[in-house]
Amino acid sequence: MNGDLEIDASDRLAKSGPRGVDRAAVMVEATLRLLGQSGLEGLNVRAVLKEAGINRRVFYEHFSGKDDLVLAVFAKSVQLTADACRSDMTGIVSPVERLRCVIFRLAVGDPRPGEDWGPALRRGAALCREHLRLAEARPERLHAALEPVLELMAQTIADGIAEGIIRAGSPGRLSKLIYNMLSTTVHAELLASVADAGSPQRRCALAEEIWEFCRSALVVAGI
Repeated sequence: MNGDLEIDASDRLAKSGPRGVDRAAVMVEATLRLLGQSGLEGLNVRAVLKEAGINRRVFYEHFSGKDDLVLAVFAKSVQLTADACRSDMTGIVSPVERLRCVIFRLAVGDPRPGEDWGPALRRGAALCREHLRLAEARPERLHAALEPVLELMAQTIADGIAEGIIRAGSPGRLSKLIYNMLSTTVHAELLASVADAGSPQRRCALAEEIWEFCRSALVVAGI
């Protein structure tokens, strides 16, 4: 692929002005809706253009292709998740309980305003699968998209280490380990085709299992 098409999406958006940013946001929102409707099945540039009401020329003014768009969708979803986690943490003093909020939000997900659990679970499953693919194909770009939630986890872990209730270690490294373990565990559940793997109840149970594993590994004994 021509190197000019590999310009970072954020650079492209910054150069395109307010109108361009709005169009990029429209395409990202259209992709999120499509993922909620049918997951990865049928997700392609043509479907996004139809859903967004935007032509192909405009699409390629902002994104080099489907991967570039999916990375922008990741960035949007992760930022929304980080914002929701901060809201969940309001009034929670313990770094351990704040970390639990983040892990549960990542493992379970939640519906967007006005939708039920079905679209949220389909969208989450699709992004989970894309995460593993892009971790190999576009590791640096994926990491940049994940940065808001990784930083939130790292800061929470750092607070716990400072208070002596989380074992000493690199907060950044630990946050990456937690996220990678969480995403691969959820993906494994989906691939196993467990009958209720996509249900809110099963996802909550899985989140509890993941949290207990993390708590046992991170929290100082006796606390």
